Amino acid sequence: MTSNSYDVLIVGGAVVGSAAAYFLAGPMGMDPKRIAVVERDPTYGEAATPRSLGGIRQQFSTKENIEMSRFGMQFVKSIGEHLSVDGEAPDVNLREQGYLFLATQEGVPVLEANHRTQRALGADVELLDAAALKARFPWLNTEGLAAGSFGRSGEGWIDPYALLQAFRRKARALGVAYLHDEVTGLERSGGRIRAATLKSGRRIACGTLVNAAGTRAHLLAAMAGLDIPIRPRKRFVYVFDCREPPPKAPLLIDATGVYFRPEGAGFVCGVSPPEDADPDCLDFELDYRPWEDVVWPTLAHRVPAFEAIKLVRAWAGQYDYNTLDQNLIIGPHEDCANFLLANGFSGHGLQQSPAAGRALAELVATGGFRTIDLSSFSHARVRQNRPIRELNVV
Repeated sequence: MTSNSYDVLIVGGAVVGSAAAYFLAGPMGMDPKRIAVVERDPTYGEAATPRSLGGIRQQFSTKENIEMSRFGMQFVKSIGEHLSVDGEAPDVNLREQGYLFLATQEGVPVLEANHRTQRALGADVELLDAAALKARFPWLNTEGLAAGSFGRSGEGWIDPYALLQAFRRKARALGVAYLHDEVTGLERSGGRIRAATLKSGRRIACGTLVNAAGTRAHLLAAMAGLDIPIRPRKRFVYVFDCREPPPKAPLLIDATGVYFRPEGAGFVCGVSPPEDADPDCLDFELDYRPWEDVVWPTLAHRVPAFEAIKLVRAWAGQYDYNTLDQNLIIGPHEDCANFLLANGFSGHGLQQSPAAGRALAELVATGGFRTIDLSSFSHARVRQNRPIRELNVV
């Protein structure tokens, strides 16, 4: 068995793992030759990142989520300053067209409370009553709606695969090693991880191990004798064309939870399933029943132009779903000090990857959070059964 040693071993080379590698080797100035990323599939064909919608929004109810995504938007807006390689800046195809959350009368108090939190943190978010919604978006059927919350700036979507590759390319250019391999076991001594064994037969000793394994994060934790509440949950994205599309539409989230946004000449859309119909799942088999039973009828009601649309294709992807509270778990596990978690993004991983990568780098290099305090997202809340409820879940 061949053996190597790194100061930091990152398991999972998608957008969060690669962001951590970049921040460690770049802004934090760690020796890149002492950092390695293990990625089981360098094509990222089954990774969550490329199958996501690429959204970035400020409209959360939790302070830390707002701060993380605001940093994410700032980062992608100035991405050339951070991730250029050989003078070539990556293009992540930013579309800053906003998010629009709709609410019935029953949902107005939550929308107003969220708005106060968002505005206090500097988010450019506007509350609109039904009349203002109709005036701003004349293609919208406001029947049953009492209000909406619209992000006038700092919200939109990007090409998720482009951001992943930009982080990866920069980290590799800095000298970080990317290993096409798979972790099959962890050596733990007391409260520390000593090494990882790989499918190829290699043994990698490490000072710190970062769990950025996405939907397989719980499997990696189990190799260290640890249990974390992260499970893979499948989501469907449907793509449709419309003969007379509404102009410059935002990413709209109906009061029912059905969402849509423009994608090229067409649109993408979907809805999260009810909790009792959301099993653990790592396959990509499609189900068109949500489209037929929930999504299309809701779209046709909310946007009259969508009464005549054509389903073009669909795809499935997974969330690394935190069953406790659908929020990130970040930082060391209490029982294993050098086992750092970055798991349970529950659909927010892409937009929060710059902030999460920076936070992980700060933990490794300085022992604590230095910019955004994410200590409330530690694993301790799991053990204490102290969920942080995010009210704006899509």
